[in-house]
Amino acid sequence: MSFDREINKRSGGNCELCSSSENLEVYAVTPQKLGDINESIHACKICVEQIENPEITEANHWRCLNDSMWSEQSAVKVIAWRMLSRLKKEGWPQDLLDMIYLEEEELLWAQATGEGEDPEDKVIHRDSNGVIINAGDNVVLIKDLPVKGSSMVAKRGTAVRRVSLDHENAEFIEGKVNGIQIVIITKYVKKI
Repeated sequence: MSFDREINKRSGGNCELCSSSENLEVYAVTPQKLGDINESIHACKICVEQIENPEITEANHWRCLNDSMWSEQSAVKVIAWRMLSRLKKEGWPQDLLDMIYLEEEELLWAQATGEGEDPEDKVIHRDSNGVIINAGDNVVLIKDLPVKGSSMVAKRGTAVRRVSLDHENAEFIEGKVNGIQIVIITKYVKKI
């Protein structure tokens, strides 16, 4: 069974967030480790646009999370937590945040993008050009980098896929180069 058909079957042909049956797409919840169906949701175009663009978020649209936050799917709960965290200043989302239950691994996944942190406390990772790097983004090395503790040199032009962020230091990201997980300094990468 194809990925699209499998997720459509799981969702019953509806958005797993707001239950709309129009303009559905598979949305990958970042950061992904395996890239499988369990790390994706079936979502409508309206939900996806608002997830990706905080400036157009309509608080009342997300009242649907009162139901969807109880989903058995981890990816759905992660997005519900992120959207409730984004909207918590509205008042009602804080009540739902107090009720939502996430396993420890799900909570770490939900917090991986920094959603819900106060902007002044949020660590922002930027590449060599000042472009913001988010968890799950792809970057390319702009300089040959020797890897500490190894004889390997990560060559300039090497693509590093699905990076993860150090939430305590804006200068560090992590990713795999030649199958080895390494820490990379952000000033030596460019977002793809």
